Amino acid sequence: MSNSESNKLNSPHGGKAGLRIAIINGPNLNLLGKRETDIYGDMPFEKFFMELKRKFPFIEWSYFQSNVEGELINELQRVGFEYDGIIFNPGGYTHTSVAIGDAVAAIKTPVVEVHISNVHAREDFRRLSYISGKAAGSIIGLGLKGYELAIDYLLSG
Repeated sequence: MSNSESNKLNSPHGGKAGLRIAIINGPNLNLLGKRETDIYGDMPFEKFFMELKRKFPFIEWSYFQSNVEGELINELQRVGFEYDGIIFNPGGYTHTSVAIGDAVAAIKTPVVEVHISNVHAREDFRRLSYISGKAAGSIIGLGLKGYELAIDYLLSG
C-alpha cells in the first residue's frame, strides 16, 4: 500500500490523516450570531467551528480571528509555509488591504477566500477584492456553507 493510500481514511470526503487546515477570520467576524443576523445568520462562529471539527475529525485545525490587519498578516505568514490549506475570510479588509493581498501572494499554502454574504449584491465598494486574484479560489454568498465547500476543495487537492 502506498503512503497516499495508507493516509486515506474512510471518510465521505476522502479525508487524509494529518491534513492541516487553518481558518483565519478578519474584522467583525467575532460578532457572528449577534450582528446583522439578516445578512450573516444567527450562529456564532465558535459553534459552527465545533461542528466542523466533529464533521472533519481527521483534520488538524487552527483557528484565528482578529480585527487587526497586521495580526492577520502575521497569522497568514505563520501558517502559510506549514499548513496544507487556509480558509480566509478577510472581512472588510478584502476591499482595502493591499498588504493582506500581498501576504496571500507571498505564501505557498493555497488560500481559499470565503465571504458569508454575497459581496457583489451589496455596496459597490465591496466588489473590489485585493485577495481574490491571489487566492486559489473564492466562495462568496453561500453563508457558513462556504467554509465547508472550501474544505471540500482543499481535500480534493
